[in-house]
Amino acid sequence: MTDNPQPQSERKVDRRLLELLVCPVTKTTLEYDAEHQELISRAAKLAYPIRNGIPIMLADEARPIDI
Repeated sequence: MTDNPQPQSERKVDRRLLELLVCPVTKTTLEYDAEHQELISRAAKLAYPIRNGIPIMLADEARPIDI
């Protein structure tokens, strides 16, 4: 088992990776919400979760948001 001193909510996401990712629905850029550990697509009005430092880029896993 691997020791992981960082709680899940504090894990960092690679900024270079975030710059490359786009919304799979609209192909537009995403905004990183560090507090909620999500990537926000304003165009699609979806928030994609980041779990264990890995963005989950599936529309079925995203939650709808009001913008």
